[in-house]
Amino acid sequence: MSIISTIKSNPKLKQFVHWCLIPKHQARPRLWVQWFVNPFFHKKGKGTSICRRTRIDVLPFQPFNIGDYSTVEDFATINNGVGAVNIGNNSRIGIGNVIIGPVTIGNNVILAQNIVMSGLNHNYTNIDVPIYLQGETVATITVEDDCWIGANAVITAGVKIGKHSVVAGGAVVTKDIPPFSVAVGNPARVIKKYNFESKSWVSV
Repeated sequence: MSIISTIKSNPKLKQFVHWCLIPKHQARPRLWVQWFVNPFFHKKGKGTSICRRTRIDVLPFQPFNIGDYSTVEDFATINNGVGAVNIGNNSRIGIGNVIIGPVTIGNNVILAQNIVMSGLNHNYTNIDVPIYLQGETVATITVEDDCWIGANAVITAGVKIGKHSVVAGGAVVTKDIPPFSVAVGNPARVIKKYNFESKSWVSV
């Protein structure tokens, strides 16, 4: 049995290890984890820039990978506490973005400002138990290559945004967006698709 399996199978040991990594009632890892543990577990590509005022709340028990020549702007938050966060090459995570795994972002993706992507949902159905004690469900958000997500958009758990699609500012995306589409609104709906025969964007 591996060390990780041993920890997961023992609730008290799991609780102790969790306390060693993260202060109680907090989401941010302890400084010793950020400085001495994470660099050996997470991959950062060449030429990639993570600005100084970002919050990289990542832990060693879930992947966090960012490819070559990508940027995470100031005041963004990335959290892999319940799911992996993978970012491709030449992608830009804009100012004030919040990315909570599981999230996969492809290559050449542009995320504007103050976007929220959360692959996490809190369970709430038992009215006799506080919501924060009911656990979570997770479903991976996928943003394929060459997409542009406008400012203040919200991408909900389990959504897939197809290649070379555009999500307008302020949109709330609750369902998959096909490749080569433009989506707007709350809830987001597709208003344009690329027609490969006419080689033009067509309203739908």
